[in-house]
Amino acid sequence: MKILAVSDMPCPAYYDHYAPGCLDEYDLILACGDLRRTYLEFLVTMAKCPLVYVRGNHDDEYIDHPPEGCICADGDLVTVNGVRILGLGGSYRYRQGECMYTENGMKWRIFRLLPKIARHRGFDILLTHAPARGVNDFDSLSHRGFQCFRELLDKYKPRYFVHGHIHRTYGPHIPQRSQYGDTEVINAYERCVIEL
Repeated sequence: MKILAVSDMPCPAYYDHYAPGCLDEYDLILACGDLRRTYLEFLVTMAKCPLVYVRGNHDDEYIDHPPEGCICADGDLVTVNGVRILGLGGSYRYRQGECMYTENGMKWRIFRLLPKIARHRGFDILLTHAPARGVNDFDSLSHRGFQCFRELLDKYKPRYFVHGHIHRTYGPHIPQRSQYGDTEVINAYERCVIEL
């Protein structure tokens, strides 16, 4: 399975300079937040494969006007093409906003999902907007990761942890791919291709 992961900034090759057929190779698209709904709707229409998304910290409008034709995994565990995807959107709370959480707020969201995770016997992909604490995050409150994401990785050992929020343009040493235990960590800023 070939997966396209996107986050934070539209990829010009798939939008501004779109060429018919350039998305045909993908079996699934994962969107990690902070992308306009029109962009997600364009991708799901042109790719003709499922698009699963979580909300970013700037995606409050998605609550009332979600992207059409897309699958919301935010605060849920969804199975698409046999792949179990646990979605936890939003960022660490640094101001008022519907898609921002304290550490305890995110822990509560995870706690409510534990029965579903148990029924599915874990998950293959952890799909988030924010990174995990100490894994691709910054010390600043606005780009701090969640410790409870690390706890999920430690306990369930998913194959992939796909996140956004940490723009690779923030500095030269921000990795697109890294490893945390048994899990490959993908920073999906703009785009990244995953072979599952």
